[in-house]
Amino acid sequence: MKKELPFSEENINNLLKNVQTPFYLYDEEGIRNRIRALKDAFSWADFKEFFAVKATPNPYILKIAKEEGCGVDCSSMAELVAAEKSGFVKNEILFTSNDTPLQEYEKALSLNAILNLDDVSHIDLLKEKYTLPDLISIRYNPGGDFGNEIIGNLKESKFGVPKNDLIKGYRRLKDYGVQRFGLHAMLISNELNPQNIIKVAQFLFETAVEVHKKLGIYFEFIDLGGGFGIPYKPEEKELDIYYVSQQIKSLYENILLKNGLKPPKIFMEHGRYITGPNGYLITKVLHIKDSYKKYAGIDANSANLLRPAMYKAYHHITVLNKNPDEEKEMYDVVGSLCENNDKLATDRLLPKLERGDVLIFHDVGAHGYSMGFNYNGKLRSAEYLFTKEREFKMIRRAETLDDYFATLNF
Repeated sequence: MKKELPFSEENINNLLKNVQTPFYLYDEEGIRNRIRALKDAFSWADFKEFFAVKATPNPYILKIAKEEGCGVDCSSMAELVAAEKSGFVKNEILFTSNDTPLQEYEKALSLNAILNLDDVSHIDLLKEKYTLPDLISIRYNPGGDFGNEIIGNLKESKFGVPKNDLIKGYRRLKDYGVQRFGLHAMLISNELNPQNIIKVAQFLFETAVEVHKKLGIYFEFIDLGGGFGIPYKPEEKELDIYYVSQQIKSLYENILLKNGLKPPKIFMEHGRYITGPNGYLITKVLHIKDSYKKYAGIDANSANLLRPAMYKAYHHITVLNKNPDEEKEMYDVVGSLCENNDKLATDRLLPKLERGDVLIFHDVGAHGYSMGFNYNGKLRSAEYLFTKEREFKMIRRAETLDDYFATLNF
């Protein structure tokens, strides 16, 4: 089966005359359309999307998100600084961290960001070292067997707190004078089953009612997390976010409003759903090796795209300038790292490959470049944006050897 590209083969062939592979390429129009679809689907609520910076931490991408009315979800000092430098302020920044260094809390408080605590023991630490903010949230982990392949069994998850601690945390915040509260959970990732997404909302809405009845507090917002999946494989079905939204709306009315809660805002923090399908890794075949298996060695590797080695993730491949219906051969598509799991595709049927062929990996716009690393001294690639004017713009240059050695002293 075939996946479509937002640019023509002629576009890429012209770009390749002046650009060295490998590189990442993002489709601006596609990113904007995904944000607009989310906002439209949840227009029944006071809704805000906080784009997950970790997915694609590039200021050009963050600027697009800001222009479309998003906030940002940050989880580290670098992401807070990226948000600040990209023009996000105050309640446009949601800081959700774990095992958090105090200096990161200090930075988040200096930006007047919304704090989302992963552990209630941090409450007294924050009160001792700083002033508790006006608006604060706690991350909930309901435990049980609910979860999916990426998040895993929630009892084994390091994220969030059980219900007893959640209630203790809100009681403590209330005793310390905090009057504005949020509630958060991130229980799924890359989820294509709408019922699991709807179940997350149900968990949170029922918990909000329970906390309200025990403590008398209202929630200014309920953050459903992210987790909307994308169809990495051509045969997978796109998630119907309008169906999901209507089911969540029904739960919102029947659980929250019927129990007398003031209508909370609905927050979400997607990364993958927005940029994932709108990012591509462009790479060239360097060698064809015919051994016990047939290997297509490319100039990208797992340092450029870690997901296949880490998660056994599938990324569809288009071979540029070749008919996808022509006779195929079976390949492992591999990089040059000194690790045998440096395989970006395994047992993949592709049109017969030759040296110099250009491969396009689909759906790498989230957790692709951002998970890169420098093992074996491999250098990080450049990033380009296919703009809404249908032009190519470099938004991050490739690393050089001077960059790699800059922190070393010989």
